[in-house]
Amino acid sequence: MIRLFVALELPPSVRDGLLAAMGGVAGARWQTDAQLHLTLRFIGEVDRHQARDIAAALGSVHIVPFKLALGDIGTFDRRGRIDTLWVGAKPQGEVAALARRVDQALVRVGVPPQTRAFVPHVTVARFGRDIGPLGGFPLAPLSTAAFDVAGFALWESRMGRDGSEYTVVERYFPPAAGGWE
Repeated sequence: MIRLFVALELPPSVRDGLLAAMGGVAGARWQTDAQLHLTLRFIGEVDRHQARDIAAALGSVHIVPFKLALGDIGTFDRRGRIDTLWVGAKPQGEVAALARRVDQALVRVGVPPQTRAFVPHVTVARFGRDIGPLGGFPLAPLSTAAFDVAGFALWESRMGRDGSEYTVVERYFPPAAGGWE
């Protein structure tokens, strides 16, 4: 079984800006450069046969390039306790539309539809039970320059000693769009 998700890769300048802002919150497990991405759709554990079907289905997703920036700061909580600190994406319309198209392609190959509301964000820290005041992290909007989104990627997630390790399985770009390289 392999654990998969679909996400946007972030350009190096955006990742560098996020990494520079990280720190100042006791108990935070900060994401590494290799962990920074914007999830379009978490898939979960699938067998290798279904993974091949998923990879093929994602190739049918129509990608309309758009610009995106990161800005507002937010948190997710579990049972009233903050467990995730994130930076939100704006504008949300085009990235939400892409997430819907990805979800529709996945449903066609047997992946259950997404039931949670889509909140476009980049996770910057996770927390255990002990969390210090969030004031050490810039809680005002953390603006990044707008960047071009011309594609997305299928990623594999493996649990490692220092948290999840992510590997890009396949990239999806419209013809002639190119990538970050």
